[in-house]
Amino acid sequence: MRTMVAVALAALATVAAGASAPAAVSPAQTKVTHAPLLLKTVNVAASEFKFVLSSKSAKRGVVSFKVKNVGKLGHDFQIHGRKTKVISPGQSATLRVVFLKKGAYPYKCTVPGHAAAGMKGVFTIS
Repeated sequence: MRTMVAVALAALATVAAGASAPAAVSPAQTKVTHAPLLLKTVNVAASEFKFVLSSKSAKRGVVSFKVKNVGKLGHDFQIHGRKTKVISPGQSATLRVVFLKKGAYPYKCTVPGHAAAGMKGVFTIS
């Protein structure tokens, strides 16, 4: 009788240990991050007085704008409420922007007079 009780207790302990193992890895306790996916890199050449983009559209998500000043004056790049610093001639800057909604997003150089001279355009998110 003692042997049967010991075997039953051992079996119960094994089942209990097995049942608690999945609880340690339950979805409620697993930390999952939902970072936006980098969908596109767009190269931007800035010069007097225009921007040349390698692509003028992307899908929703993160777009990395790699802006290089190929001109002789300082320029910056602004889109969707974000902008680079003023980039000196020959220098580069990267601007990562999250686009959650489809639409047309204007971009421009914010150095006084540059957008009026043509440093502006529209980037499309689909």
